This record gives sequence, C-alpha cells and structure tokens, in this order.
Amino acid sequence: MCKIVVVKAFDLTRGYYSMLEKTTRMNYLFDFYQSLLTPKQRSYMSLYYLDDYSLGEIAAEYNVSRQAVYDNIKRTEAMLEEYENKLLLLQKFQERQVLFEKMKKMLEHDTLSISALQEAVEELEKLD
Repeated sequence: MCKIVVVKAFDLTRGYYSMLEKTTRMNYLFDFYQSLLTPKQRSYMSLYYLDDYSLGEIAAEYNVSRQAVYDNIKRTEAMLEEYENKLLLLQKFQERQVLFEKMKKMLEHDTLSISALQEAVEELEKLD
C-alpha cells in the first residue's frame, strides 16, 4: 500500500512549523533541489537533516564556528523554499500522489469509469 505524505506549508496562523513538519519538509525539498546547491550546502544539509548531526558536530567536522554552520543552513533553507516557490516540484508531487491514490480507490471499489479516468489523466497533465 502506498502512503501519501502531505508536507504542510508554513502555517500563517501559528507562525511556525512544528519541528517534525519542518524537518520532513526540508528533507523533501532537499531531495528535489539538492542538485542546485553547492557541495558545502549539500553536505551541511545532509549532515544536519539526514544524519541528525548537531550544529556543533558539523562545525567540528569542518573546523568552522557553530554560527557559521547555522547561518549556512538557514540560508540554504531559505534557498530551498525559494526554489519551491518558483518551481513547485514538491507541491506537484503531492498533488500527483493525491490523484494516484484517488485512482487506486476507484479501482479497488470498481468505480473507475472511462470519464473518471479521463478526468484524472487531464488533472495529471495540468500538473506538468
């Protein structure tokens, strides 16, 4: 069974992400946009978000200050969000996942008609 993961966008009413939401979102953004980052940005983000290193551990690894690591990660997070605002790869991925799940449910319940299939395909085409 395929699990759909919807990563919440920034919640203006709360003014923040929960730490888990932010980490999950950053991991997805990193997956989509890591090729647009410098090697140092990729390394810091990978150590911080994927390998769960602390800022101090990364700083020791690269012989830089903790503040330098923090600043680099914050700038990189902002860049990833900016890439997403312009390219919408994560958003389109999530929308595709919802459509695929909808189609699977129609197949499971034997309610997939030609018109419903055509509608789903058209929705998928709009995402590209």
